[in-house]
Amino acid sequence: MNRAEITRFFATLQAANPEPRTELEYTSPFELLIAVMLSAQATDVSVNKATHRLFPVARTPQAMLALGLERLEDAIRTIGLFHTKAKNVLATCQILLDAHGGEVPATREALEALPGVGRKTANVVLNVAFGQPTMAVDTHIFRLGNRTGLAPGKTPLAVEQGLLRRIPPEFMLHAHHWLILHGRYICTARSPKCAQCAVADCCDEGKRFLKKQKKAI
Repeated sequence: MNRAEITRFFATLQAANPEPRTELEYTSPFELLIAVMLSAQATDVSVNKATHRLFPVARTPQAMLALGLERLEDAIRTIGLFHTKAKNVLATCQILLDAHGGEVPATREALEALPGVGRKTANVVLNVAFGQPTMAVDTHIFRLGNRTGLAPGKTPLAVEQGLLRRIPPEFMLHAHHWLILHGRYICTARSPKCAQCAVADCCDEGKRFLKKQKKAI
């Protein structure tokens, strides 16, 4: 992808969805943090089903701690790794109360110091809750970075750094969501829908597809 193709790629995604949003459901930075922690190796749909039960009774760190481990595990047991996630959530809630006045911190260092919060989770919270132009590289974005030629890399960090360098500043705030949604619904892992893709002519894989289609005519 060259600079003009990158600009056209994001301008097209922006035109189709000017204000993209996470598919995780939340009403506060705290709920977002917990939902993202629960989403590791789980779908947003499964997390939303669990948090529909959890958040009405535990919308704050204090309420979550009052719920206790057993009741928390029962609320999220439909999510993978729920034992570990429940312990991390409660440990995180205690740190939020002890060190941050019960509020979610808005710095990477403080977020990554929380149990169960890695770089990707921190990036999501910084972007969605606090409007920072970060890039949380999940499996979808890692695949797109390599498949499209936008930011090839062997590790999530390499792809993240490539994306931060190459995405024009005017698109950075929402780029994370555009890429996730594109990877989730169009540029899927096993069978990318190049024939339905509005940005196929910008993408390395898409251009190969279009070339084959042209030859077949």
